Amino acid sequence: MRHSLGQLLRPVTVGVLALVAMWAPCGAPAAAPAAPPAPEASGLAFGQRYHALQHGGIVRAANSSATCRTAGSSSCADAQAGARAVNGDFDMFYVDVDRDANTYNSSRAEVRLPSGSRVTYARLYWGGNLRVGEQKPAEDNGRVLIAEPGGEYKELLADTVVGHDVADGADAFQASADVTRLVRDSGAGLYTVAQVNVAAGRSAAGAWGGWTLVVAYENPAEPLRHLSLWDGFAPLRSRTGPEVGLTGPDLPEGAGGQVGLVAYNGDRGTTGDSLTVTTGTPASTATLTDSANPAGDVLNSTVSGPAGAVPARVPAYANTLGYDSDVFTLGRGVLRAGDRMSLRLSSQRDAAWAGVLFAAVDARR
Repeated sequence: MRHSLGQLLRPVTVGVLALVAMWAPCGAPAAAPAAPPAPEASGLAFGQRYHALQHGGIVRAANSSATCRTAGSSSCADAQAGARAVNGDFDMFYVDVDRDANTYNSSRAEVRLPSGSRVTYARLYWGGNLRVGEQKPAEDNGRVLIAEPGGEYKELLADTVVGHDVADGADAFQASADVTRLVRDSGAGLYTVAQVNVAAGRSAAGAWGGWTLVVAYENPAEPLRHLSLWDGFAPLRSRTGPEVGLTGPDLPEGAGGQVGLVAYNGDRGTTGDSLTVTTGTPASTATLTDSANPAGDVLNSTVSGPAGAVPARVPAYANTLGYDSDVFTLGRGVLRAGDRMSLRLSSQRDAAWAGVLFAAVDARR
């Protein structure tokens, strides 16, 4: 079994992105004790984390932290290339791209910002399954490593309650932290996230894990938009799922935009899940689909969108085997004019968990 995050961190390679000092050089005063782990709850009601009315938008970088073992499995490579397959079919192991012996999982993804943008808010979400062939300690749920483009790892501590639920043969969690200053200072490029507390092995529930960095930005060259981010932690099997929304957004006729989600343990080919958007008076509801997310199978293990501008990932597996971070482009005619908008994520069959919803929609000038 690989070591936990706390056992692996070294002062020569890891900075600290928190109001604590975890190491001190020889002869220096003793460092302050490490911050206690963030409190946990089995379920977190979805609430609005951020909202702004400004010229700009939302971008997202995301990647998985676990995949199937290719050794001795000809079907693993097919799954990584996009074949229909689920994590419970494989012996799962860690994605690890950083060539650092002190980390056991790591992956990269691009924050792609339009020229002239200023970051106004950024939040990193990470999560996974702690119990597969091995059991990972829950005390590491609220800790992760992040490196900005060209930078070194910094430890990041969750700054809010961590969702942690044992159900359906899994031990699932999601944690998050504000990284606005880091992303504002570092800008666009490939970010690396390591030590997501995800277990490896094989089980009926399967292994999964990953991370998503949501970034809101201001840009005077772009339309005036409502930028909204909601988060929580909610099981989805045979449930209508979380519904979030805005009251009073005053959407114009012909409004467009983008909507995104983060969810855990969605299985490709298991139908009965959907993301819907409701707008207008009287209300009109549209089910969101695209080439990467067919109708009825939105939780299909993809990191997808937005249309025509998918950010780079390392690795870029087409089937993430249990991690979804998707952005849907809202074409003209999907949203109806009015003062209300709501999003709902649902699953009738997948034993999945919802973690994040976000939207950037045109506002009336």
